[in-house]
Amino acid sequence: MILYLHFGNLPPTGDRAEAAYRQLIDLLGAFTPVVQALPPDAALADVSGSVRYFDRDAAGLAALIRMRAAAVLDADTTIGIGPSPLLAQLVAHRGAPGAIRTLPDDPRAVTAFLTGLPAAALPGVGPATARTLASYGLTTADRIAATPLLTLQRILGTAAGRRLHRRAHGIDPTPVRPGAPPPVFAAEHRFPYDELDPDRQRGALTHLSERLGTRLRDAHRACRTLTLTVQYADRSTTTRGRTLPEPTAHSPQLRAAAHALHRSLGLQRARVRRLTLRAEELCEADAVSRQLTFGPDDDRARRIEAAADRARARFGPSVVRPASTAGMP
Repeated sequence: MILYLHFGNLPPTGDRAEAAYRQLIDLLGAFTPVVQALPPDAALADVSGSVRYFDRDAAGLAALIRMRAAAVLDADTTIGIGPSPLLAQLVAHRGAPGAIRTLPDDPRAVTAFLTGLPAAALPGVGPATARTLASYGLTTADRIAATPLLTLQRILGTAAGRRLHRRAHGIDPTPVRPGAPPPVFAAEHRFPYDELDPDRQRGALTHLSERLGTRLRDAHRACRTLTLTVQYADRSTTTRGRTLPEPTAHSPQLRAAAHALHRSLGLQRARVRRLTLRAEELCEADAVSRQLTFGPDDDRARRIEAAADRARARFGPSVVRPASTAGMP
């Protein structure tokens, strides 16, 4: 069986958050070597080979893991147990956080669970895709599963239609891929209430881009990929990533990519609770060859950025920030 674990109560961002997350991954490694990190706050664990060794079923192991995570780091862990990573993740999110939920490895139980499951709960179905599906009356997983594959492919495209068709049937052949969490810098913004205003959401992303850029430059690193995760009022999430034209630690380029990811989600009136921006595929900044520009604007922006970094290093991280981020922590 597969465990999907979501760790709550972690430090929001920064080195403390990364250290706490890595400590939790190490904790999981004491129960099974087959652990896949899903930063910044989740993981998958295949405990199929551990139940006999520990003389506990998957639910018993989950309870023990949850207890140890709370004792060591005060983490409030939500755990879903299922026959595949997809089903374990889905069942974990079907209820209040801080619980253990199990979906048996039984076709009838899987079918019953997916019946009535909102389409937006399926991975890869963001607000824009959900609206497209709803316009065809495809609002739940069982309705999607009953739709011919060719019809879904005409609506969403060949690859996306095939992926969604399989997920709506609960089919997920993906194995848990063990490995340490990849080097990643993350920044997170939690709104004090469910935020519907896209301008405020973009303002938060501007702030997160500045924070990420500052951390990257302080560490003399650059990132090749930027990933945005949006958490909604019902605790469901959507994640989108973008490979940058060239590795960068330049805040305006990170901001432009973050805003483009936000636009691609088509959130409109979505109730957003949390935004997480991650800089991934890190490399040494000195190894990055910057493309030449045809005007002075880019070099001027980088000089201003360097001066702002020096001011932050001397007077604190909040001394210089874009006007659009005023009032944000």
